[in-house]
Amino acid sequence: MAQQIELSHQIQDHQLGQRLDQAIAELFPDYSRSRIKTWIQAGQVSLDGVTIDKPRQKVMGGENVEITAEIEDDDRWIAQDIPLDIVYEDDDLLVINKPAGLVVHPGAGCPDGTLLNGLLYRYPEIGDVPRAGIVHRLDKDTTGLMVVAKTIPAQTRLVRALQKRKITREYEAIAIGNMTGGGMVDKPIGRHSTKRTHMAVHELGKPAITHYRVAEHFRGHTRLRLRLETGRTHQIRVHMAYLNHPLVGDPLYGGKAKPPRHADDELVQSLRQFRRQALHAAMLRLDHPVSGELMEWHAPIPDDMVALTERLRDDQTQYGEEDY
Repeated sequence: MAQQIELSHQIQDHQLGQRLDQAIAELFPDYSRSRIKTWIQAGQVSLDGVTIDKPRQKVMGGENVEITAEIEDDDRWIAQDIPLDIVYEDDDLLVINKPAGLVVHPGAGCPDGTLLNGLLYRYPEIGDVPRAGIVHRLDKDTTGLMVVAKTIPAQTRLVRALQKRKITREYEAIAIGNMTGGGMVDKPIGRHSTKRTHMAVHELGKPAITHYRVAEHFRGHTRLRLRLETGRTHQIRVHMAYLNHPLVGDPLYGGKAKPPRHADDELVQSLRQFRRQALHAAMLRLDHPVSGELMEWHAPIPDDMVALTERLRDDQTQYGEEDY
């Protein structure tokens, strides 16, 4: 079912010389410039009653702009009854605690059974919002907090806030190796040159910044707290591997089990059987897209990471500062 949009406004005098898509985006900040550009190209925008289909056309100021458009549901995706752990909900957004194993968005090799399919089942009206309101993603086996917009205006504002680095995301992780202190990785990330499913630090990639600090030392492992400034695919995993401290269990970036010397069988098995990256989105902080209220949520560390941490802590207590 399509959602009908009818908007009208007057181009302001100070907008003289602006591109039409830029001017309209300023007048209607609830809608992205790319969406407005699409409406213009589709002949759904008029100035003083004349249809305009060129986004680059300059405005003079004082023109009356009218938009009559439809936002179509994406019927490629089906609604499926998938359990969702809702941490917070209001009329504008959802905050979800994603479990390991749940893919966020349908794609090649995973056409359904995703978070998006579950959102469409529980909130049919979210089909009117691009990507069912998904603002950012987590990898399949990364757990923790995600924000989802329930309306187009909320999504537009949240995406802009994310782009302006006004949404704070903090993660808990367990890395391989002894890290002596915190720091920052400021290295661009792009697609790996030969491995299609991998990302890599690449000078021609997109800017990527990860802050990290040591939360706890173990023998041969380090518990970390990390904060993202950017949100590149696999960013934390790639940056930690770049530092030669890949995350425990990471199947793509070298997280193969490395038990400390003299580790007991219980710890050895815990490390070898940890088959996902030990990464959890633990905290999310943002300004509400409608009220502007500063909001913050926390998600408890998942059981598998808690159990592994306890094993590493017991080992550390038994052997002290002894290394591998």
